[in-house]
Amino acid sequence: MKYLIIILLLISSSMSAQEWITDNNFDSKINERQAFGDDQTKPVIVEFYAKFNDANKFEQWSELKDVIYYRADIATCPTAKKKYKVRMAPTLIIFKDGIKEIIFKAGLDLMLPASLNEIQEAVDEVNTASQF
Repeated sequence: MKYLIIILLLISSSMSAQEWITDNNFDSKINERQAFGDDQTKPVIVEFYAKFNDANKFEQWSELKDVIYYRADIATCPTAKKKYKVRMAPTLIIFKDGIKEIIFKAGLDLMLPASLNEIQEAVDEVNTASQF
């Protein structure tokens, strides 16, 4: 029984694993192209995260469609944090072909003032705009 619980925990954690990026791979990740795809690239969302504000992290990333999602701890991404002027966490930045397109920043209450629908609409807008 103990082994069954351990296996179930491993399976559930791997299904919801969030990929973390650092300053070392930040630029390559925001410029990422999908293998075996057409010339269209998906937008990339990076959530700048802070451990002290874990309660307000963006939880619904797995529900976003037509986008690649990464999380960057501000402690391990000081260069990217400075480059993109991240002052609050969480901050979500949508990139297309490595170019910053849309930003969602936490307010003074450290909560992200955007819903899943608003973020998905922004992703759809970036995808639509890139078709022209």
